[in-house]
Amino acid sequence: MTSSALFDPLTLRGVTLPNRLVVAPMCQYSVTDGFVGDYHLVHLGRFALGGFGLVVVEATGVTPEGRISHGDVGLWSDEHVPGQARVVDFLHAEGSLAGIQLAHAGAKASSLRPWDGNGPVTRENARPGEAPWPTVSASAVPVGPGWPTPHALTADELAGVREAFVAATRRSVAAGFDVVEVHAAHGYLLNQFLSPLTNRREDAYGGSREARMRFPLEVVEAVRAAWPEDRPLFVRVSSVDASRDGVTVEDTVAFARELKALGVDVVDTSGGGLGGGWEHPIGYGYQVPFAARIRAEADIATMAAGLIVDARQAEAVVAGGAADLVAIAREAQDDPNFAVHAARELDGSYDVYPIQAGPRLAGRDRLLGSLGPWTGPGPVQVRASA
Repeated sequence: MTSSALFDPLTLRGVTLPNRLVVAPMCQYSVTDGFVGDYHLVHLGRFALGGFGLVVVEATGVTPEGRISHGDVGLWSDEHVPGQARVVDFLHAEGSLAGIQLAHAGAKASSLRPWDGNGPVTRENARPGEAPWPTVSASAVPVGPGWPTPHALTADELAGVREAFVAATRRSVAAGFDVVEVHAAHGYLLNQFLSPLTNRREDAYGGSREARMRFPLEVVEAVRAAWPEDRPLFVRVSSVDASRDGVTVEDTVAFARELKALGVDVVDTSGGGLGGGWEHPIGYGYQVPFAARIRAEADIATMAAGLIVDARQAEAVVAGGAADLVAIAREAQDDPNFAVHAARELDGSYDVYPIQAGPRLAGRDRLLGSLGPWTGPGPVQVRASA
């Protein structure tokens, strides 16, 4: 058996992750009208073949207007469920758990796909048939120079957004996901409420730290109520905004304490999304200290992310108690077999086979080597039919 902390299973509520390596949600901007198909089956399925314990579907719009771009995944309709369920079934068949990140982009919606340029869609730069749409936020504050001024959501409209998260959560249940993650990071709508850079409200949802947390907490509370009690709920946060004048790690510790009280199981600690250029130290694992501090001060499990690039670095994060899970993004894109390679590096050399047929090797056993092909050594034996 391995002595690696990275390959110890982790039980959260009624779900056990076979290891601590997670594929972070990564936008692909590669669907039409929110529907996942063969591209996402292959894109996400390769990470399950590569041994990751949990694979999380990218930021998934809870409304059409909540998408980052026209190419984003959606779950605002029951018609989106079968495509997602197909991905979930494949991930499960290969021994990985399946997660989905539910999101609303707010004032950062109606954006160009990265390869089409930067910034918002306009009538001048839009692809044929992909007109821009009006955006919303906590306040009528653009997210940056050149961005349109969003509409400040009214109290009634806030209730509608909250219910859209709930409806998407119920569809996530129908699709068979093991984990739901609420996206409250990277300058999107819930982050826009949390941040003093974008929240200038003068009602119950703006002003103090507690007031700025109110709407995101209402969304999380509603999602937790709609999500099965035996399945874990994650929330992704920007531990700090890009600007030092925005969200601080002290703000996020306070937010994490409230999340725990609502039944959140893991805080996924990222950073940035609002403000100018990044105004904090950067380097390999530069956000791990945020995960460690939130874990210690809010007494909640965390997931570390951000320039974690090799097996021993990931192992040190978990073994050292900085975080309970490690989220890999760019390195997973570059090496979908990162988890298998990490296991080999940390625990010796052995063969790992994809699960094509025959008896399943559960989580840890699947990664910890095999005696030979899953059907056993030797020639095929011809059996007489009954």
